[in-house]
Amino acid sequence: MLFNSVTYIIFLLIVVPLYWFLPVILRKWLIVFSSIIFYGFWRFDFVLLVLLSTVVDYFIAQKIFNSVSKTIKKKWLIAAVITNLTLLFIFKYILFFSNSISGLLNLFNVVIIVPDIFHNIILPLGISFYTFQTISYSVDVFRGIIKPEKNFILYTCYVMFFPQLVAGPILRAEEVIYQFKNKLNFSINYVEDGIRRILLGLFLKVVLADSISPFVDKGFDINPQFLGAIDVITLAFLFGFQIYFDFSAYSHIAIGTAKLFGLQFPENFNFPYISKSPREFWRRWHISLSSWIRDYLYLPLAGAIFQQSSRGGLAIAIDKKKKNNSLFFTWLLMGLWHGANWNFVFWGFYHYLLIIIYRVLNDNFRNVSIRLKNIVGLPLTLFFSMLSWVFFRADSLQIALQMYSKLLNPQNYFFLGLRENTYIVAFFLLIGTFITYYVHKIVIPYLRQKNVTIAIFETIFMSIVIILVFIYLQTINQFIYFQF
Repeated sequence: MLFNSVTYIIFLLIVVPLYWFLPVILRKWLIVFSSIIFYGFWRFDFVLLVLLSTVVDYFIAQKIFNSVSKTIKKKWLIAAVITNLTLLFIFKYILFFSNSISGLLNLFNVVIIVPDIFHNIILPLGISFYTFQTISYSVDVFRGIIKPEKNFILYTCYVMFFPQLVAGPILRAEEVIYQFKNKLNFSINYVEDGIRRILLGLFLKVVLADSISPFVDKGFDINPQFLGAIDVITLAFLFGFQIYFDFSAYSHIAIGTAKLFGLQFPENFNFPYISKSPREFWRRWHISLSSWIRDYLYLPLAGAIFQQSSRGGLAIAIDKKKKNNSLFFTWLLMGLWHGANWNFVFWGFYHYLLIIIYRVLNDNFRNVSIRLKNIVGLPLTLFFSMLSWVFFRADSLQIALQMYSKLLNPQNYFFLGLRENTYIVAFFLLIGTFITYYVHKIVIPYLRQKNVTIAIFETIFMSIVIILVFIYLQTINQFIYFQF
């Protein structure tokens, strides 16, 4: 079931009122049942896979908690991690690794035929997200951060709650499970706040992201030999805006939907394109993923103490030798998490290099004023962050590298291969992003501080949003992150 569909609106109109009318004891059952229905709109048979992951970590967490020996606790944790990663590997990576090994052996005239069954494996919707979520639960129990939840239905609500089941945010158990236990009374504020966030998300998706999509698709369909350097940069920026609007839209709708049930989800995006360093970018982009990677992979590999915080970011000051090695491994896995494709591996390596270069420059320019660093850092971070999206969007690694090669030849900066309106759209999106940030983060708080009433402006804005959403909602496009 897609968030940007009439079906989902009808689904909410049924489930939300029913949730508040039911006794508290039955609300958790409704959440589980409605989540199964929601996921079943895609493939009902794959609900069993989600439930399998849920059951495994539920029981293993009990074993971890009840074990006296730390060695035994660790064995149970390893069992949980291996089980989850095995399922993820089979459904998402087995074909990729089989093809890669086959291609490598072919170089040595060793022929291996990849079984046809590998080509027929279907990638379960949201498997990367709920796998990370269940793993974090077992790890947190092992670390003593939380106690295992004894109520299976309550734990299932945490894993399967439909707003975040398919594409996040990746939730921490300590942030969410207690909220399902709260005996909340209905408040109209939940509905108002939830609807506002959902409408904003739909606006970002159907009005902005889906409108940018045709420009991106046409541009990346062009043979790279007919593109100039400015064209490559423009397409990188356009897709950067598309994926940002698309994924942040999903997060807005997920957070808004949770709010309808009186639940508070952590924010997942915070104007990443105004970042002044790669480190800041990953504190603002896909915050739940970057914080998960930091706490459950990067810091343990580096031998540092985990932070257990939903704030994003990876560039943390620890032992220099260990942090660079762990950063390299972390970013390769970050790339693979996004997709079983060499494009994503190189995308991860690209961001690894960005952070390494940032660290070197930051260490060598410690005496430079923060103001000057920010003035220089913002455009550089924006430019190189946007360029990374070529790996993400190009149909193959070869095409991506061909596009990047255009940037190395000065002559390629003197011709254009795209239609004029493509550059205009990219320019206005760039300007609009900074204006929106300035209004949202500076102007509105300033006016509220001065007790200036802005309700009329908010009403006008939401009215325009509603009109545009219902106009553009006629065409339904899947969210980009559904493929992960």
